[in-house]
Amino acid sequence: MKLIVGLGNPGKQYEKTRHNVGFRVIDALPQQPHVIYLKPDTFMNNSGTAVKAAMRYYKISLPDVLVVFDDKDLPLGTIRFRTKGSSGGHNGVQSIIDHLGSSQFARLKIGTAPADPNEVIQDTTDYVLGKFTKEEEQRLPDVIDQVVSKVKNWL
Repeated sequence: MKLIVGLGNPGKQYEKTRHNVGFRVIDALPQQPHVIYLKPDTFMNNSGTAVKAAMRYYKISLPDVLVVFDDKDLPLGTIRFRTKGSSGGHNGVQSIIDHLGSSQFARLKIGTAPADPNEVIQDTTDYVLGKFTKEEEQRLPDVIDQVVSKVKNWL
């Protein structure tokens, strides 16, 4: 049994925000047997509660967990896979590390940084809770397709 977690915030007002790109990936993944797809119904900063509960309920071990989330420091379209590591300042990932007592789980980071490398993010919270621009939304389906392909490879 595998667990794929897409990070995001619950509620309609967050649906198309940068922080919810993990939810969008979960929605795009084809359902497969022996795979649990989790969109935590907690807010981002409490994601660890839902992940720990799902792992316990389904008896899933750390090597069988993949977390998909946004990364405001990577350009849109950049995807990074890691088998372990720090939270990189991402509060949702930090919550998972704190609740599991380990950072030894796979993760896929999806870049959501501004297209202009000279653009400075003034307020991180406003940025990650902001919606993608029209141009970014047009690029997003291709990015999500690439992420789906990487998830399939991980499975």
